[in-house]
Amino acid sequence: MTGGILLSAEQQILFVISWLAVLLLLQISVYPSLKRTFGTFVFPVSFSASLLVFTILSWYCGLVRIPVQLSLIPFLLLLVYHLWHRDYSLAELKNEWHWGLLFLICFFLMLDVRFVNPTISFAEKFMDHAFLASVIRSPVVPPLDPWFGGGTLNVYYYLGYWLFGCLAIVSGVPSNIAFNLALPTVFALAAVNVYAIGTLVLDRFRWLPLLVYFLPNPSFFYQIAQGKAMSSVLWDSTRTITNTINEYPLFSFLWGDVHAHVISLFNQAFLIFLLLFAYKKWESLEFSGRWIVCLLSVLSLGSMPLINTWDVLLYAPITLFFGALILWRNRTEIRKPASWMFLVTIPLLSILVYLPFYLQLVTNTGGISLVRTPSEPLQFLLVNGLFIAIFIAILSREIRKRPWFLLVVLPFALAGYYAAAIATIPLIYFILKNEKKLPDLLAIPGLVILVLCEVIYLKDSMGDTYFRMNTVFKCYLPAWLMLGTAAFSMVAIWLHDWGKVPRIPIRVSAVVAVIVIACLFAMPFLISFTYDYGTGTLDGLSYLEGTHPADAEAVSYLRSLSGNELIVEAEGGDYTYYSRISSFTGIPAIIGMPFHEYMWRGDKDGWFSTRLSDIRAIYEQPQNTVSLMKKYNATLLYIGDSERERYNVTLPATGLEKIYSSRGTDIYRLSG
Repeated sequence: MTGGILLSAEQQILFVISWLAVLLLLQISVYPSLKRTFGTFVFPVSFSASLLVFTILSWYCGLVRIPVQLSLIPFLLLLVYHLWHRDYSLAELKNEWHWGLLFLICFFLMLDVRFVNPTISFAEKFMDHAFLASVIRSPVVPPLDPWFGGGTLNVYYYLGYWLFGCLAIVSGVPSNIAFNLALPTVFALAAVNVYAIGTLVLDRFRWLPLLVYFLPNPSFFYQIAQGKAMSSVLWDSTRTITNTINEYPLFSFLWGDVHAHVISLFNQAFLIFLLLFAYKKWESLEFSGRWIVCLLSVLSLGSMPLINTWDVLLYAPITLFFGALILWRNRTEIRKPASWMFLVTIPLLSILVYLPFYLQLVTNTGGISLVRTPSEPLQFLLVNGLFIAIFIAILSREIRKRPWFLLVVLPFALAGYYAAAIATIPLIYFILKNEKKLPDLLAIPGLVILVLCEVIYLKDSMGDTYFRMNTVFKCYLPAWLMLGTAAFSMVAIWLHDWGKVPRIPIRVSAVVAVIVIACLFAMPFLISFTYDYGTGTLDGLSYLEGTHPADAEAVSYLRSLSGNELIVEAEGGDYTYYSRISSFTGIPAIIGMPFHEYMWRGDKDGWFSTRLSDIRAIYEQPQNTVSLMKKYNATLLYIGDSERERYNVTLPATGLEKIYSSRGTDIYRLSG
């Protein structure tokens, strides 16, 4: 693993440049191969496509235990091939400048946010960095679980951390910097993909769908109207529906967890673009072009179970939905493979491309159950009301023409599922429309998700109170992306058809764009995002020098160690400062944040109480210290302030060798 903490500004700038250079290498090498299929959309498509190809190549490198750096070789060969055949044209690349500019603006805009609030310090950030650091330290598949010594992450969806961990490896960026480059990359890719959707669907106002990432939900404004402090408005707006989480992209990016549900946003937008592109262009594509669209859809859908498994539960049926639409439109030629290849090949190949993942997977999931306490209508509208209002306005003529179809909502209303009834109103009229536009086809699955979340939920380990928290949490973000993209596209179409919005001269629109972008860059400095931690750096661990200087120095030392290590550190529950050494270094501990591990693994063999009691015995029973460390193959023993606060530390006279001592923190290695 590269580097310690307290990195200079010059080092951080070089890391950003190196990171972007690798992304450019991946994108530009793939770009010419996709031109014939995607035409004017090749530049935005090649961003996400190249990253997904790099991910699967590096994943298989990790699976067969060869250096992940070898995954760059195909890209370098492809680059040389296209250079040799003169497939790059300067004039052509100049025409794509707006895609590159959008990517860089969005990347540095989110980098601006991370610069103001960089710390790996609260919420899920300990977990996110622990997984990222584990991949960088030991890039094998499945990755080592840093919070369960001797275990691997085959109990969790880890591909997002693998993606950014391998990017960090090949670009030479340490984990504490890569942590703060990940979300800017996700945000930039997601924005490019949604703008590509807008360009595909719209003739004017193609930027409007980008609002899906910049607007809060209606509850945000409701919280402000209640007079709450701005520090609590963001948080409370995501806890609107009782005992659930209702995140929206703007909150997720500002909150700053490099978590699976956020990482997946770029891939969701990419698959949505591919589905809409396939539906619109299928008949005009050559046979080879259809295969390319299918294979990219396979990569996107196939990676979803590994990035954020919840997504595939939604997008697999949606992919089948679009495949069925394409097949129905070509039903007169149903015997030709080109008619059904999208519907048949994508689901099958999506499983096959990452088949070893499923063979390694150890699941601990429940089944499906009926929701008995659905959302209150007002709370539901405070989360989804903007999109539903837009849909109702767009559909008003259809509703007036055929009001009797409103009776469809009665079964939901009579059963007490009022929120489901509300979502069903636009859903039924979108389904009944004779001529469906692309935004309609996107709104339908988004509304179906809202209805399903009111009726059923997936069982997990969250208990009776928060029984549907994860279902709403993980399903509402994809729904927001679909509904928001569809709704703002419909608004753009309405404005275009209205014809009364004058075209703004290019120079004027450029000036307005510069002013808006400048304001966005200034916002993080005007609104406090620091949560009382450090700021003004991209080093997510630099705050330790001020808050925990002894740990900061010891962590720097441990990050310099190579080879297989397993460390003993204090355990102190979840969402605390405990488990910090494994989190900051990626070196596995015997146990860290135990409730997280309990949710993933269950407790069939009684490990939960055993591991916790064994850690205490290692620190407090010197006659058992060495034998218990050997039981878990632990090589290092960490003793800092947290360990002394948690335990009555007493060490054996023999069997341990002190290898580090500074500022009251000691690290021992097991002798022999």
